[in-house]
Amino acid sequence: MALTKKGEFWYGTTSGDTQAELRSYSLANRHEAVRFAASKCDCGCRTFALQTDEEAGVAIRTCTDCGQEHLMGDSADHVEEAAPEAHECVCENEVFELMSGVCVYEGTHDVRWYYIACHCVECNLVGVFADWKCEAGDAAAFLAKV
Repeated sequence: MALTKKGEFWYGTTSGDTQAELRSYSLANRHEAVRFAASKCDCGCRTFALQTDEEAGVAIRTCTDCGQEHLMGDSADHVEEAAPEAHECVCENEVFELMSGVCVYEGTHDVRWYYIACHCVECNLVGVFADWKCEAGDAAAFLAKV
């Protein structure tokens, strides 16, 4: 399915739809995401509850199958000063497939901006639920931890 707009929100069914919305959002933010990674738990599950603190630069995903909490990207470096809050979809669901994207500094592979897009497994809403400036070094290493 391609992205479909209903009211003020976008809806889609594939990870490609979520990535397209993340890219569109990042372009509007003037920090284009150029590298992407979908979240997957060690148990194989791809659905999560999400908590973030954009001020501190912290994201925590909790697996809906095994309950494992995972600090995303470089969140472990900032979690001590964070007060993460749970995300909820407009349909009140709290379970998402997650897609991370990063903007890198020109001519490098170093992370400049971090985006987390969510795909609601209940209503198919897609959107960027969190983003922040992020000085996290190598994009590949960063995205390996999402």
